[in-house]
Amino acid sequence: MKIIILGAGQVGTSVANNLVSEANDITVVDQDQELLRELQDRLDLSTVQGHGAQPDVLRRAGAEDADMILAVTNSDETNMVACQVAYTLFHTPTKIARVRSVGYTNYPELFSQNALPIDLLISPEQLVTDYIMRLIENPGALQVLDFAGGLVRLVAVKAYYGGPLVGNELKRLYEHMPHIEARVAAVYRQGRAIQPEGNSTIEVDDEVFFVAAKENIRAVMSELRRLERPFKRLIFAGGGNVGKRLAGALERNYQVKLIECDKARAAKIAEELPRTIVLHGDVADENLLLEENIENTDVFCAVTNDDEANILSAMLAKRLGARKVMALINRASYVDMVQNQGIDIAISPQQATIGSLLT
Repeated sequence: MKIIILGAGQVGTSVANNLVSEANDITVVDQDQELLRELQDRLDLSTVQGHGAQPDVLRRAGAEDADMILAVTNSDETNMVACQVAYTLFHTPTKIARVRSVGYTNYPELFSQNALPIDLLISPEQLVTDYIMRLIENPGALQVLDFAGGLVRLVAVKAYYGGPLVGNELKRLYEHMPHIEARVAAVYRQGRAIQPEGNSTIEVDDEVFFVAAKENIRAVMSELRRLERPFKRLIFAGGGNVGKRLAGALERNYQVKLIECDKARAAKIAEELPRTIVLHGDVADENLLLEENIENTDVFCAVTNDDEANILSAMLAKRLGARKVMALINRASYVDMVQNQGIDIAISPQQATIGSLLT
C-alpha cells in the first residue's frame, strides 16, 4: 500500500516505523529537513520537504497514485486542507486527519464527503477520554486498546503472586480456560521483550499483553493476578474537555467528583452534570483533597492542560492514600520518567493517537 504521512513528529514517526515494517511504500512530508533526514537514516522510506497542504508538495510525495493520506501535523488547518486537496486533485481513496481543536470537532457535519472529505477523524481528546474509561472499566490493567469496534481488546497487565499462571508455563492458560479464546501477544520482563511460547514461564512483575474478547478480559486477568475490586469512587482533577466528558460518561455508574479551578466553569459544569459533585479549587490543594476523603478514593485522574499540575496533584493524591492515580501528560519526555514514580498510569495523548491509528 502506498501511504503518505504528513508530519514527522512523534505520531507521524511512530506510525511510519510500524507501517514500514509491514512492507508498505511510505513517504513522509514535513517542513523540518533535519527531522526528515534522521527519519530516512533509520527507516526504509521516502521523504519530501514542504508544506503538507500544498498541491505541488503532495504531487512530489506521490499523491497521484497514493492509497492513503495520513495528516498528523501539528496544525489542524493543515491536516484538514491536505485531505481536501488530496480528494479534489488526486482522488486519494482514504484520507485520515488528526484534528485537536474542539472548535472543529464539535461540528461533525464539517467532516463528510459533502464538506471536508475526511474518512477517519482522529480527535486526541476523545481518544484519551475513551482510553481512560477503558482503564476504569478494567481495574488492574495498565493499557487497554480496542480492536474490531471494541469486540476484541489488547490488554496489558502486570503479573503478581496470587495469579494461577505466575510461575507456570503459558500453555497452562489454555488448559485452565479451554472455552475462552485468548492469546498472549507479548511479554516484557525488566523492560526486555520476550517471545511468548507455550513453554514460556510467567514470572512476577512480567508485563503481559494479551488479546481476548471484551467479556473475557477479567477471566484472563485473574490468571495473572488477584482481581482488584471494581472502582466506585472517582475524582477527576480538571474540568476541561477531557474531565467533563469523563464525568458525564461515568456519573451514572460511579460516584464522581470533579475539581475545577475556574469558578465560572465549575458552576457551568455543575449545572450540566447533576450527578457529579463539582468542586471549585486547586487540584493540588492538600486540604481540599483531605476534605474530600482522598484516602477512600478508588481513582484520582489528573486531566488538566498543565503537565506539571497533573504530575504533582497525582503524586500528592497517591501519598494521601488514593488507591490508583493517573495523570495526563502531553510532554513525551515526562511520560517514562514519572511512570511508577508515584504515578500508577501516565497517559500520553500521542500514544493514544498512535494506538488508534495502528488498530
